[in-house]
Amino acid sequence: MRSRFQPDRRLNTRMGVTLFLLGLLYVAFVAALIVLLKSWVLVVVIAAALLGAQYWFSDRIALFAMRGRIVEREEYPQLHGVIDRLCATADMPKPAVAVSGMEMPNAFATGRNADHAVVCVTTGLLRRLEPAELEGVLAHELSHVAHRDVAVITVASFLGVLAGLIVRFVFYSQLFGGGRRDQNTAVVFMTVMGVSAAVYALSFLLIRALCRYRELAADRAGAMLTGRPSALASALTKLTGDIAKIPTRDLRTAQAFNAFYFTPALGRTPGIQRLFSTHPSLEERLDQLGRISGELGESPASGEAG
Repeated sequence: MRSRFQPDRRLNTRMGVTLFLLGLLYVAFVAALIVLLKSWVLVVVIAAALLGAQYWFSDRIALFAMRGRIVEREEYPQLHGVIDRLCATADMPKPAVAVSGMEMPNAFATGRNADHAVVCVTTGLLRRLEPAELEGVLAHELSHVAHRDVAVITVASFLGVLAGLIVRFVFYSQLFGGGRRDQNTAVVFMTVMGVSAAVYALSFLLIRALCRYRELAADRAGAMLTGRPSALASALTKLTGDIAKIPTRDLRTAQAFNAFYFTPALGRTPGIQRLFSTHPSLEERLDQLGRISGELGESPASGEAG
């Protein structure tokens, strides 16, 4: 798909390098599991099944987890209208439109390609944003689809998901079934757990680095498409402040999907979470939008919603 969203060569390079490194890590991980578990058929079948499920059903999984549902034009005419205009401007296929009943104000895009993409917003976001701000957020999400980084993040996150599942499986196997195993078996399982934990940590760091850049790329592309970076900056400031007011217990489930959100679900005092965030800081994003605003010659009034 070729759209009018400005291509980002640095983003493409980072995605390619990240997938290459994760691919090497994946091959080494599977090889280690085969050696340790002595059953290449079991390892390959399980890994292939999980990868296929995550790739083909990522949109459904994300919508289910975030309590989102596909909505028709009759239910949300304004939302559909904004996406229609942006897709026409960007010359790209219109994704499915979904709404989540969550109070947390946020949005995300998911799907394996432009023809099987979904853009979802929460009712909390719809209640808080002015039309120009909503347009800026949706342009940001559509740029993720146009740049194909949604599919890359979906595939890239698979290795971490697999490693995390194995760590949990081994942990609970040792916790509840340790008495029925000999010492050699216990050593194998603990080695598998150690390798899986190391793979999870490495994939975690690689994905976080890519995620932070892709958010800046989406801010830049969305702002250039609408021509109103100040509206996107206003939405960012408003939503970041409102999310910080959401009770921490309500953010815990959402935090597992931070890599896909418009702005991360962080509490009042993110602390060390900020060091491993999937998103650049609010200040960094606003600085970039300020520079784009200057490049476009946007007047302060042009970013105000009407």
